[in-house]
Amino acid sequence: MSQLYAFRKYKLTCQPNPTLLKSSSKKTQGISLFSATALGIGGMMGAGLFSLLGTASAHAGSHIPLAFLLGALAASFSVYSYAKLGATFPSSGGAATFTVMSFGPGVISGGLNIFQYIAYLIAAALYAAGFSEYANTLLGGNLDPLEVKIVGAVIVILCTGINLLGTNIVGKAEMLAIGFVTIALLLFSVEGIHVANVGIFQFSGWSLNGIAIATGILYINYQGFGVVTNSSNAMREPQKELPLAMFSALILVTIAYVLVSTAVILLLSPAQMATYNGHVLADAAQIVSGKAGFVVIGASALLACAAALNATIFAASNIAADMAHKNSVSKALGDSVLKTEFRALTVSAFLVIALVLAFPLDVVGKMASLAFLLVYAAITYGHIRVRKQTGAKLWPLWAAIIINLSLFTTLFINVIETAPNSAIALVIALIGSFAIEATSRKFLRKKLKPH
Repeated sequence: MSQLYAFRKYKLTCQPNPTLLKSSSKKTQGISLFSATALGIGGMMGAGLFSLLGTASAHAGSHIPLAFLLGALAASFSVYSYAKLGATFPSSGGAATFTVMSFGPGVISGGLNIFQYIAYLIAAALYAAGFSEYANTLLGGNLDPLEVKIVGAVIVILCTGINLLGTNIVGKAEMLAIGFVTIALLLFSVEGIHVANVGIFQFSGWSLNGIAIATGILYINYQGFGVVTNSSNAMREPQKELPLAMFSALILVTIAYVLVSTAVILLLSPAQMATYNGHVLADAAQIVSGKAGFVVIGASALLACAAALNATIFAASNIAADMAHKNSVSKALGDSVLKTEFRALTVSAFLVIALVLAFPLDVVGKMASLAFLLVYAAITYGHIRVRKQTGAKLWPLWAAIIINLSLFTTLFINVIETAPNSAIALVIALIGSFAIEATSRKFLRKKLKPH
């Protein structure tokens, strides 16, 4: 009976109220459509583009642009699902709100929320690791492994400080960083395609399984669209602005990915990309513009990784705080770890730093892609349960579930064969999320049980 009351109370707090939205928009500055779009672009255009091209080329060869297009197509169905959910249930918790609205407050929604919180932390660690790798490249590769990890930890602390300044500051920081990165990448793409000898270019061999694996690896490049839903409660008209911001970010990022990857495959062979793995774009830029190109793209990588890290920590800490505030995780966990937004942000930063220190870039990248493929499939399945409230069509939701699970299966099999530690860590995180939630709820019930 108490669980039913909690669920009804949660629904009341999440239902969009036009009167409240109007009055709150007058009192607060909110986040603009441009800032929300920049937040989504910042969440997507990070370490994956700058650091995972070499890894993906080992499977797709010179067909990387196709893998990016397939990744965008796969992500578009999840974007549709999230946009509908976010417009109906605007909240700073984003997907954390969606799980409770779909499954009700309990072990299922709580476990899913903990797991997706971990997924955001893994993604943030990927971006921090990408930042430190490019910083080392720009410094001539003279840093030892420990110093590289320390650089990653420092950038996490700096981005945490930016997030403490508030939502609007985060959006403005994303706009400035992504503006520079976008211009640099577009110039590189145009000049790279112009300089490349297209006449001698030949596509490498390919396989359907190889392209599917590359699509799964590069999928992390699109996970940032979920970040936008965490700003929905700061929008003046989330029903209109949220879908527009999410699809605008996806389209703009996809165009950038296809242009950049096309320039790269025209300039470098798959063998060269494997050699330059981790900093492919900087070496391709050096072919186009010499040392200046190397420095500009290297600096762009630093900004892009920092922007993605900034946006992802923003999403993770908001999810954590919302979980505690709305009782979407057990009260024991919420009161002890995630009681306030400041505490949630601090805990998130420390956990990201721990991941940066513990795992190398390639391992974190595959773990992040696998985690989000699973999260998006689960949340979209939950969306089907509340589809009448959101007004979503059924076939895009099933398409999202089938595509995400198919990519997950393909990539997971590859990870078991090539990097079993990643698979083991992911399974532990998944099982541990539900175990923590179930145990903490059981502990609370025993504590409250009358003697």
